[in-house]
Amino acid sequence: MAGALRTPRGRWIEEGLRVLAEGGPDAVRVEALAKRLGVTKGGFYGYFADRGALLEAMLDAWERESTDAVIDRVESEGGDPRTRARRAGMLTFSGDRLLPIDLAVRDWARRDDAVAARLRRVDDRRMALLREAIGAYCADPDEVEARSLIAFCVAIGHHFLAAGHEGRTRAEVLTRATDLIFAPARPAG
Repeated sequence: MAGALRTPRGRWIEEGLRVLAEGGPDAVRVEALAKRLGVTKGGFYGYFADRGALLEAMLDAWERESTDAVIDRVESEGGDPRTRARRAGMLTFSGDRLLPIDLAVRDWARRDDAVAARLRRVDDRRMALLREAIGAYCADPDEVEARSLIAFCVAIGHHFLAAGHEGRTRAEVLTRATDLIFAPARPAG
């Protein structure tokens, strides 16, 4: 008789990320994950020393997927700098995959210095991508930085905004905001 199949390590991580997105880091418990996966928790310890090791693996997976994988896809699909920056934002902040995890990590980072340091590293990479894209058509480093900050704040902040837009949809306003952020720089003078 063949031995029982083990639940792959990646399934524990993936389920942990789902639970993180739904309920934050305190909801990520080995027993609860095992139940969600329909397995016993014994297999967990074949991959992870403890819950902390799982949390680290989850953060590693989130960081890879939200930076390396996004940047790889953006670069492979090509386009001008504006198109690449917009695509990166769409991949990261508009879907039902990365966005809920990203928002949960942001909340977690407010209470955990190590998570905050990791989030800063991820956000620094994202800002570098924006600076590169905006810097391709804007020569003023102060304006590049300001536009990059505005773009990033809009990408994250609009998810928390409850205000209406006086006869406009949120999508219409976001499209216009993006057009303004990525408009050609005005000549100095």
